[in-house]
Amino acid sequence: MTQLQIDISKLKSFSNEAAWTAMQEEMHQSHSLLTDRTGKGNDFLGWVDLPVQIETEFLRRIQSDAEKIREMAEIFVVIGIGGSYLGSKAVIEALGNPFETAKRGSGYPHVVFAGENLSEDYHARLLELLDKKEYAVAVISKSGTTTEPAIAFRLIRQHIEAKYGKEEARKRIFAITDSSRGALKKLADAEGYESYVIPDDVGGRYSVLTPVGLLPIAVAGFDVCALVDGAVKMREVALKSSAMDENPCVVYAAARNILLQSGKFVEILVAFEPNLLYVIEWWKQLYGESEGKEHKGIFPAGVTFTSDLHSMGQYIQEGKRILFETVISVGEPVSRLVVPDDPENLDGLNFLSGMRLSDVNRQAELGTMLAHVDGGVPNIRLAIPAINEYYLGQLIYFFEFACALSGYALGVNPFDQPGVEAYKKNMFALLGKPGFEKETTEIRKKL
Repeated sequence: MTQLQIDISKLKSFSNEAAWTAMQEEMHQSHSLLTDRTGKGNDFLGWVDLPVQIETEFLRRIQSDAEKIREMAEIFVVIGIGGSYLGSKAVIEALGNPFETAKRGSGYPHVVFAGENLSEDYHARLLELLDKKEYAVAVISKSGTTTEPAIAFRLIRQHIEAKYGKEEARKRIFAITDSSRGALKKLADAEGYESYVIPDDVGGRYSVLTPVGLLPIAVAGFDVCALVDGAVKMREVALKSSAMDENPCVVYAAARNILLQSGKFVEILVAFEPNLLYVIEWWKQLYGESEGKEHKGIFPAGVTFTSDLHSMGQYIQEGKRILFETVISVGEPVSRLVVPDDPENLDGLNFLSGMRLSDVNRQAELGTMLAHVDGGVPNIRLAIPAINEYYLGQLIYFFEFACALSGYALGVNPFDQPGVEAYKKNMFALLGKPGFEKETTEIRKKL
């Protein structure tokens, strides 16, 4: 099968050969740090070999549990935050029909998410839905104490036990957690929930190919074997060489850092297919948490065109020249639809009659890229042949590997997220959590 391709031809006027030569050496070092496991955060590199370590028997178990869930549930609630929900949501939304309640039509539960926010209205309305529907739950957390999902699980556990009784509720709750420790692991063992392990050496934003992502994706009716196969193929390419002419991950990581050095410190990930919106959201977390530390990093933003050309397009075209774009370009759509002929031609669009919408969209993509390059916005193009499980698996691994390379080139640890704790300390102090009395006094003075 063909694979993801990267095109940097629209960067030539924004860089020079000396920068690329220097960055090639930087990329060679970053690639060695990653493959030799000698770089910062090397105890969180389990994702590197994960695709080839996933056994057929494990995938059968995932598919078997997904079938059980489909038989018992109209709604499958996934409780998690950050990487514990964004990866599965990205794949499900990319592959699904936005106009179907069940993402693949009848027989597949509607996968919904909880615990990724603290909105009272959101969770109240979810519980109202669950009053009326048959449902099952996956709760995802290594510790079981992360505030947002822990509160959501309290609410939903109370609801599911009241609705079905404790014995039946146990059969409808799936825990994805640590192998040996933590509050959720303890509860899962005590209650006898069906459980899956999040590997110790895989961080949340790199966890799509663990049960964190695979179980919800399988429940939604999608082919997790093909997803893994795509990642296996991209891993083979990523590990083979650090040379730019052989490794698209290296090219992407190098291009980002060269553009950053030239003052382009905002990257906009662009999709011309609205189903890729949550791929963008997952990418934002991956790169934001991996690189945004020590006052370094590229700010990750995202848009979906052509809709956002009528909102953010003006700024991208003529605003401050701090931006570059990475465009996910999709080859062949699933459907076929042509522009109809109109005898009156009042809108003047009969010149498009008989043309596929995907061809119109492609010309919009090419025209936009040229306009933005002319306006001072460098463009990177990532081309995938289609939106399916195999190419999404490639894209996921591509972004993960390139992110690690880019972070090492930046000089940061791409696998920690110390800044995430800052808001939690303030929140706990304001809520009066025991042990935070000193912080409570100090923060109330600030307020």
